[in-house]
Amino acid sequence: MELFKIYPTWDIDLVKGRGCRLFDDKGVEYLDFYGGHAVISIGHAHPYYVEKITAQLKEIGFYSNFICNHLQKELAEKLGKISGYADYALFLINSGAEANENAMKLASFHNGRKKIVAFKSAFHGRTSLAVAATDIAKYRARVNEGSEVEFFPLNDIDAVVKALSKQDVAAVIIEGIQGVGGIRIPTPDFLQALSRACRNTGTVLILDEIQSGYGRSGRFFAHQHADIRPDLITVAKGMGNGFPIAGLLISPEFEAVFGQLGTTFGGNHLACAAAIAVVDVMNDERLVDNAAQVGSFLISELRKFPQIKEVRGHGLMIGLEFEQPIGEKRTRLLFEEKVFTGMSGTNIFRLLPPLCVTMEEADAFLHRFSKIVNL
Repeated sequence: MELFKIYPTWDIDLVKGRGCRLFDDKGVEYLDFYGGHAVISIGHAHPYYVEKITAQLKEIGFYSNFICNHLQKELAEKLGKISGYADYALFLINSGAEANENAMKLASFHNGRKKIVAFKSAFHGRTSLAVAATDIAKYRARVNEGSEVEFFPLNDIDAVVKALSKQDVAAVIIEGIQGVGGIRIPTPDFLQALSRACRNTGTVLILDEIQSGYGRSGRFFAHQHADIRPDLITVAKGMGNGFPIAGLLISPEFEAVFGQLGTTFGGNHLACAAAIAVVDVMNDERLVDNAAQVGSFLISELRKFPQIKEVRGHGLMIGLEFEQPIGEKRTRLLFEEKVFTGMSGTNIFRLLPPLCVTMEEADAFLHRFSKIVNL
């Protein structure tokens, strides 16, 4: 049996990671400025993280959610404290798409409505409702068509307010920072006006912080730059530092009804141990502050390159937009400089390094990037 060929892959075999460094089976070292789609938050193979997962696996790795799991409660308490959302409740699942799926479903249960407002260039996942709220047509199969989702331009508050005034929208879902869409940022004024409009119309506001959350923007959640409090917040990626876990943070206005939400694997003992280790390391090593400081330095330095049309982002979620398509040559040359980065479309580099990246590693990236930017 062969693997189903979905992903274009570089012809290397990674066998080890340490911090922001990766190593292949030939011993070649790479600088990780992509974090596996922003998943690696505290760094590869962090000793405390490895210790916590190993110790938990020796005890119990999984049992169903019909049995009390004290690790879930510990994770909820620690996440509430570090995020500033101690009064919210936590529902644990496995992936970002599943988190968004459950958020939109819970919104509809809450107010009895069925329409969803989303935004141009949005990406919310590949499950049925999540992909329907994703503004990338090629990701949607025929079976996903016909859903009650309407897309609006990002930062166009007048268009959204007009739509919400009809009183039939269950939820607005928006990314804290658009990732796949090219590191596009909703302005603070827009988010504040959106929050007011949702509150005035009884519409549930869902902040998709799956890529932009967990400290990546230099705040724990990207929407905190706008000083708003959404009804529902979805998290995943950096939450487990590579171990599959996701969460839905739910404001106190929502009531739990048995059967509305459910999961088999979500919040298992091993996943919770991984997520607790992530929060502990983020606290102890002040990684949110580090993301803000190193990210600010990178953005400032990258704006000095005249070849780059625009540098966008907060913290360690950075987009480099070029006037013309970057092309295979430039991405291949950066890879040959032993740097991992991501792409958005044909003309945007995405930088999403682990939050533990140092100033020295940022300098190393800038040096290698400068070698290929003119080519």
